Amino acid sequence: MATTGVVFSAFLLVISFFLLLSPPSCDAHPLKACMFDSIYQLGDSISDTGNLIRESPVGATSAFARLPYGETFFKNATGRCSDGLLMIDYLALAAGLPFLNPYQNIDADFRHGVNFAVAGSTALTTSVLADMNILSPVTNSSLNVQLDSMFSHFNSVCYTETDCAEKLKRALFMVGEIGGNDYNYALFQRKTIEEVKTIVPEVVQAIKDAVTRVIGYGAVRVVVPGNFPIGCLPIYLTGFQTNNSAAYDELHCLNGLNDLARYHNDHLQKAIEELRQENPNALIVYGDYYNAFLWLVRNAPFLGFDAASVQKACCGTGGDYNFSLAKMCGAPGVPVCPNPYNRVSWDGIHLTQTAYKFMTGWLIHDILPKFQCGV
Repeated sequence: MATTGVVFSAFLLVISFFLLLSPPSCDAHPLKACMFDSIYQLGDSISDTGNLIRESPVGATSAFARLPYGETFFKNATGRCSDGLLMIDYLALAAGLPFLNPYQNIDADFRHGVNFAVAGSTALTTSVLADMNILSPVTNSSLNVQLDSMFSHFNSVCYTETDCAEKLKRALFMVGEIGGNDYNYALFQRKTIEEVKTIVPEVVQAIKDAVTRVIGYGAVRVVVPGNFPIGCLPIYLTGFQTNNSAAYDELHCLNGLNDLARYHNDHLQKAIEELRQENPNALIVYGDYYNAFLWLVRNAPFLGFDAASVQKACCGTGGDYNFSLAKMCGAPGVPVCPNPYNRVSWDGIHLTQTAYKFMTGWLIHDILPKFQCGV
């Protein structure tokens, strides 16, 4: 088993090295075997490449619209909630495609796909959440709104449904990660974990309905990512910090919060199995972000991360995890670590470019055989 683990880790290191090459060589495209010619992304801040900062004045004045966000790769803020590239960027590189432009950039080139994800968005609509006494404070662009934008886009580029189906047969659709903010907002608005668990079926149903809808547009290859182990993130480790050692697992992640993430992921995987039965002509794959992240944390020293700072934000200040809700990354006077390359967490909520790179390598290794791409 130890030998298998080393070989697997070495494989991911090779993939990640190739993904970092710019421009990549032809060998750096492990997804090219799938012959994707476009990618369409729905989601939240894990995958937003610039929609939030364009859709409203609130977004335009957010921290994501200015440095230090974007400092590592772009040397400028692009609206990505990281120091550089996101998983969707690495997936595009792996497929030999350009980075996805955000839908809100109306002058952009959309020939190879569109990114509809909006940072802060939720799976449930803001009105449904409001009925549950949960405020969605960042954006109204919930999953349904993004799907409407997707429909408008396809309506503008397709002549008929048949034409759309033909154009999309070689497209990759990413439905998520989405739903994390539904739980984030609820938990930080004083809902208990048990209360939040009661909304999981509705959140998962919204994601399932979204997959059904994109298949109706013509999607035949769809990835539906699950939630992260949120109990390992600095924002939660800070907000739910306790002296009760039994509340933490062997990685010093909060058991109760990770149990909530697993509860969501279990429901989501059951929904995906139902979708497969309902849509036998589509390939619907679960994106296991949960185990990709745990693999990253467990192997952090081997992968070149600073072992002492795995659960500390690079950009942040205060407390055991270098994070404070009152003074977050991008606020005046908040420092940035000198080397984001050896950190997992960028701002206490989102990951660094390096962490996303390794997670993408793990994800590609996991999903590639399931897409039956001849490899």
